[in-house]
Amino acid sequence: MTTQIPLRVLMLGAASGIAQATARLYAAEGAVIGLAGRNSERLGSIANDLTARGASRVEIFEMDLVTADPVPALASMIAKLGGADHVVLAYGVLGDQALAEKDLAAAQSILDVNFRSAAGWSLAVANVLESQGRGSLVVLGSVAGDRGRRSNYVYGAAKAGLAVLVQGIDHRFRGRGPRAVIVKPGPTDTAMTAGMAKGGPLWATPEAVAAVVRKAADSGGPVVYAPARWRLIMAIIRAIPAAIFNKMNF
Repeated sequence: MTTQIPLRVLMLGAASGIAQATARLYAAEGAVIGLAGRNSERLGSIANDLTARGASRVEIFEMDLVTADPVPALASMIAKLGGADHVVLAYGVLGDQALAEKDLAAAQSILDVNFRSAAGWSLAVANVLESQGRGSLVVLGSVAGDRGRRSNYVYGAAKAGLAVLVQGIDHRFRGRGPRAVIVKPGPTDTAMTAGMAKGGPLWATPEAVAAVVRKAADSGGPVVYAPARWRLIMAIIRAIPAAIFNKMNF
């Protein structure tokens, strides 16, 4: 009789609401889970929760993902996990659009976290998955990257660039075994959106988005919307003529 090896999953930005909800799904499957993030105390609390929910083993990796060198850091984490089957990149910052328009440093910080850093980790993971000929990279993007809007175009630009990068990685993977997916959530009730008015049919819970993320790691196209209705919503928004779009305030 053979014993099935549990999935080995690395969560980059493990303290985010969507990452935690996704990790709980993996824990229920008995996965080995690595939690990477800045706050070891917070990660320890999450690890205890995941262990109670059925995770085979949980490892904590305290680091600032924005400043860390992805290549050696990734190699060290994967070695401790005993391999990597799925990698979920879930960190980011919304930032202050109004401030970013006046303060170039603030704008660069938003771009640095959401694109430069995330792109570096995505490329490092891609090299690992390609070399082993299997595995999944799932990256959290945003519907904000589908069309520039005055309310959040700096953040949206970073997410747009990240989406193209991940799609390119998936194209590179075709016929080689691994897969890469960009998951684009709509507005989600997490700490990132704490200052926003919430409620209504357009808002999703972290658990709803996590279900999409978990499924995307196994199947589906390189671009997935969460929830799925956002694919149609964003198709309509992208199709609005500029003359009309520029009169809208959102």
